[in-house]
Amino acid sequence: MLERLQQARRDARERSDLTRLLGHCRKLLTERGESNSVAIATQAIEHYRRLSGEALREFFDLLAVEFDPDPGEVLRLAESYAATRSPENLVRLSRAAEPPRQELLRRLNRAPEGTGTIVAMRAQLLQRLRSDHRLAAVDADFEHLLGSWFNPGFLKLVQVDWTSPAVLLEKIIQHEAVHEIDGWADLRRRMEPDRRCFAFFHPVLPNEPLIFVEVALLPSMPDAIAPLLDRNHPAQADPSRFKVAAFYSISNCQPGLRGVNLGNFLIKRVAERLHEEFPRLKTFCTLSPVPSFADWLARVEGLESPRLKPAVLADLERALQGLRQRHGGDLAKLLSPAAAATQRGEAPGEAVPAGVEADELALRRLCAFHLIHTQPGEATGSDPVARFHLNNGARLERVNTRADLSRKGLRQSHGLMVNYLYDLEEIESNHERFVHGEVNASRAVRSLV
Repeated sequence: MLERLQQARRDARERSDLTRLLGHCRKLLTERGESNSVAIATQAIEHYRRLSGEALREFFDLLAVEFDPDPGEVLRLAESYAATRSPENLVRLSRAAEPPRQELLRRLNRAPEGTGTIVAMRAQLLQRLRSDHRLAAVDADFEHLLGSWFNPGFLKLVQVDWTSPAVLLEKIIQHEAVHEIDGWADLRRRMEPDRRCFAFFHPVLPNEPLIFVEVALLPSMPDAIAPLLDRNHPAQADPSRFKVAAFYSISNCQPGLRGVNLGNFLIKRVAERLHEEFPRLKTFCTLSPVPSFADWLARVEGLESPRLKPAVLADLERALQGLRQRHGGDLAKLLSPAAAATQRGEAPGEAVPAGVEADELALRRLCAFHLIHTQPGEATGSDPVARFHLNNGARLERVNTRADLSRKGLRQSHGLMVNYLYDLEEIESNHERFVHGEVNASRAVRSLV
């Protein structure tokens, strides 16, 4: 009885907050609200932060319905512009077609903590969008505005190191999304002289990293992640040995900024910064996971590509079927050769059995096919990490087996990782090729398919 009474009181408070929030939102869009927008926006945000559950769902529903454009007015002005093609009618049409919720968000942003609240608001909206696609237009408005407010021209590139404030270092540990940071000792190794960490910050959110990238400075291109993450591996302090900058992890810190293009600008800015610091650096690459590969390999039924000859496709199909036959059709049990050797108790460096060698070659060939010949929107899908780097103008340089023997790496990609190469002189042309459906891959990778 007491719990029901307490819940009823919470529901009543949330209903009151929702009613007041909507009142403030409506007032913000009036002329009077315009003149007193900071105070009204501050009050609106206070009420919004107290919403949850049903009240929060209702607020997003009202954003979709009450703050939508007037379709009749948009149609009338569209017909008028089509008939006259006058600039004045185009301006009127543009203003009528813009949803009032965009102006509402601009005015909410005038509150002292408005920007951070709107980013958090969008993160909550994205969670609801998964089950309610009626909110797609509302999300498009958020993405449009946040894309303008978080334009990379406004962002500050900051090197995060061991002398950075502890609260910032804690956020780096918290938000690392690719290779988990196992405490302070692990973080410290990632910030020694042969490592770098860079993050983007927005002037309005000076204490909140938006996205960060971790870099290893090396004598050669890496083919496995374990040595880069080994906290006991001695740091290389001689900058004359730094020939390669390897981006081995990039993590978004703000879920509400999903779809806002920050990562490609971050990588390019960091590459330029590192080249200024170390003129001997000639190679900028990644050591990247292939998170879609194991799932694709398990469910693909037939290999198709109009860009490959039937004989090549048939050979790849035999490689796929060979994998399935050797492992009883259960590719979930397939381990990388090194992991399989470890399970058998073999010492490193011992000869790899022929069957394991066949697995390794088949995995490399099929991974190359997956990354080069499956495109977004196809039934087989394509890899999100590959899309990110290839769209940024990188080249698919190398496919590495035995590269990530962690549980996650074996589960997602059977231990494979790939190198994407950022040639600063080819980035734009590679991007254009990818936009038109072509993956730029090295001769070594193309030889696999």
